[in-house]
Amino acid sequence: MKANRLQIKICGITNLEDAKACVELGADMIGLNFYPQSPRYIEPEIARQVVETISRSAYAVGVFVDASAEEIRNAAKRAGIKSVQLHADFSPDTCRELAGKFRVIRAFRTDARFQPEHAGAFPDCDVLLDAHHVELRGGTGMTCDWSAARATLPFARFLILSGGLNAQNVAHAIATVAPHAVDVCSGVESAPGVKDYRTIEKFIAAVRTAEC
Repeated sequence: MKANRLQIKICGITNLEDAKACVELGADMIGLNFYPQSPRYIEPEIARQVVETISRSAYAVGVFVDASAEEIRNAAKRAGIKSVQLHADFSPDTCRELAGKFRVIRAFRTDARFQPEHAGAFPDCDVLLDAHHVELRGGTGMTCDWSAARATLPFARFLILSGGLNAQNVAHAIATVAPHAVDVCSGVESAPGVKDYRTIEKFIAAVRTAEC
């Protein structure tokens, strides 16, 4: 991986075949969703097969919603993951505790209550910004508030832009926000949890072109 290269994360991987394809097409990270209510949920045992297969060329991120630190540690151990992405009301103390063992990505939704400086309370974490949805946590296809994301840069050691990205808008998003990484889920799917390899290829090509 080139130094300072914009990283690409493809989230909502549900099987080994899709994981391998994403990595072969150029993904740097893949997201494995451990939230049981998600249509993209993956069992930790299947996730372990994914982790063991892709570990040399990319790394896996376990996605958690409203889970306790103990639940996160247990699922991470079963799956063999070393990076966790946390959605919902995780405190700085909990994130600091988990950061002693994992790379922690603290997710925020850019709703009316979000302030860029909120990210500054999590110096031990990378920051992911996603769109706000009343019921869903990620994978909504809704676009994040890019102006809020840009304003968050000074408060984040590593900023991942998510929310409604696709091959058509990712170049504009990169130019507007200048994130360290981009995250895509529904924008490269034919149905929830079903990845479209041609769309993934187009998305990754758009990101790499935008970097030039």
